[in-house]
Amino acid sequence: MDGNDTRAERLAGVPGDYAQEIASAHVPEHLRDWLADVGVGALVAKLGIVFEELSAERSVATMPVAGNTQVVGLLHGGASAALAETLGSFAATLHAGPGRIAVGVDLNATHHRGASEGIVRGVCTAIQLGRTMTSHEIVISDAAGRRVCTARITNLLRDAPVSRPRPESAGA
Repeated sequence: MDGNDTRAERLAGVPGDYAQEIASAHVPEHLRDWLADVGVGALVAKLGIVFEELSAERSVATMPVAGNTQVVGLLHGGASAALAETLGSFAATLHAGPGRIAVGVDLNATHHRGASEGIVRGVCTAIQLGRTMTSHEIVISDAAGRRVCTARITNLLRDAPVSRPRPESAGA
């Protein structure tokens, strides 16, 4: 793939793109172009997170319990925290806008009950959407609608770093 490829070509299945990763995570169509160059992240793919809604004000995703458990078969608290951080960070990034990024500065999670099967759903709601900082609350529930975890994330909004070409390796 060279620098002349269009985003449409990358989304059409050109090797090395993120089209399959984006499609597997069910990223809403209107956001696929935004993620064409970066994908959704390896952890999102590994955890099986599937997006249902994505906006700065409200984001929703599901995650299977299977494959994300700790040794006694319950949903791992770290997996819940990762789902919460994913939702909050995506929402904050959407609020930040083009040329800006969201950097998580605080994440806290309270685990209310275990989940041992099915899927969990995270619903992320904006608490504060500021110019330089956002806060979101994420409620994770099991298939029966019982609250499994409540989390809050605060993100700092910054200008995206200017990408620099990689230096040539020594001896090459």
